[in-house]
Amino acid sequence: MPRNLPLFIAFRLLFNARYYYPIFAVIQLDYGLTLPQFAILNTIWAVSIVLLEVPSGALADRIGRKRMVVIAAVLMVAEMALLAFVPLGSNSIVFWAWVLNRILSGAAEAAASGADEALAYDSIPKEERETVWPRVLSRLMHLTSITFVFVMLVGAAVYDPELVNRVLDWLGSDLVLAKETVLRFPIYLTLLHAVAAVAVTLSMREPPLETECGGEASLWSGILAAGRWIVHTPAVCGLILGALVHDSVLRLFTVTASEYYRLIGIPVAWFGVIGAVFAGLGLLVPRLAEGLVRTGTPRNNFRIVSLISLVGLAGVSLAIPLWGVVVAMSFRFAFGLLNYFTSHYLNAAVDSRHRATVLSFRGLALNLGFGILTLFYGGLLRVLRDGNPVEGGNDPAYRESLFWMPAIFVVLWIGWWYHQHRRVHEARP
Repeated sequence: MPRNLPLFIAFRLLFNARYYYPIFAVIQLDYGLTLPQFAILNTIWAVSIVLLEVPSGALADRIGRKRMVVIAAVLMVAEMALLAFVPLGSNSIVFWAWVLNRILSGAAEAAASGADEALAYDSIPKEERETVWPRVLSRLMHLTSITFVFVMLVGAAVYDPELVNRVLDWLGSDLVLAKETVLRFPIYLTLLHAVAAVAVTLSMREPPLETECGGEASLWSGILAAGRWIVHTPAVCGLILGALVHDSVLRLFTVTASEYYRLIGIPVAWFGVIGAVFAGLGLLVPRLAEGLVRTGTPRNNFRIVSLISLVGLAGVSLAIPLWGVVVAMSFRFAFGLLNYFTSHYLNAAVDSRHRATVLSFRGLALNLGFGILTLFYGGLLRVLRDGNPVEGGNDPAYRESLFWMPAIFVVLWIGWWYHQHRRVHEARP
């Protein structure tokens, strides 16, 4: 296996496996933010990616993918260091610190998106790509699942002050840590991941570019050429739009999942266990995805993802106490299959010269869709909260918003289906 492939997997694991994920919404609220501010921050993050996604991909195709991946790792260090050391107590200071964090995070995502995958894919000899790349994706998904089991368990455990203090007492220490101290522990651990990611990216090797590096005109002409190619290639355009429809709604629920767990009565200490179980389920996805790619068509495979997504969204809208977490497990399968199918089909359709740019267009579409939907969701929460104040930690507005998620998904899915149906008819002679 080429040297860059294990380094690509290591970078993905370090960059994506973050210890605050099992308590993503809760940690922002415990920092002193509100749910509307949480929605605003998600939008800022998505907008940052939207503005930088495609230019960074095109730049990677011109100056080298390794440089962009190194930049992504350095930005991750900056974003995590900011949260690790920001003083608490003032909503204004904390909010603007999170705003800067979301901008840096968006820039890091944009720099990595497309560049890391293009670097890895182009490191494989052309004649071996069709067989090697699916194995790389499978290995990445297996290791991601194992890593996330560890990260979810540890992240939730170190966020629980009672558990941390019990461990300290068991170790014979008289030290008692306050909640304000413990809530930063997942951030500190993720900061260590960021530092390790920098070391990994510096060890990567740049595969030779098939075109010479260009200037500003070359950069923007490459962006426009890739954009025109996507628009005029129905299969690729439909693939990206299909990924957008599924990813935006599923991710909207996922980023508020910790609030959902609170709603259905699950203690915070169990969030990490749930995240670990979800990650463990990911071990089942690669073999299933490989089999579906071999035997099914892109259309039928996306129908499977659609069905799983709709069943999951409808199930969580019921907010079944405790047992509602079982329904949410469907999202692990939906996300895993979606990411596998999108990467497999898109890389197979794109030439090396514009690979990072086209992959960045995919990232742009997904994050633009997520940002717009998050903005809509924030407005929806404000409308639903009017006359329904938060009491005792329970948010009736969030509970009611769950009913909207399957409806939003159905509307977007119908729009995607109509677009593809029309493109197919227009292409017929």
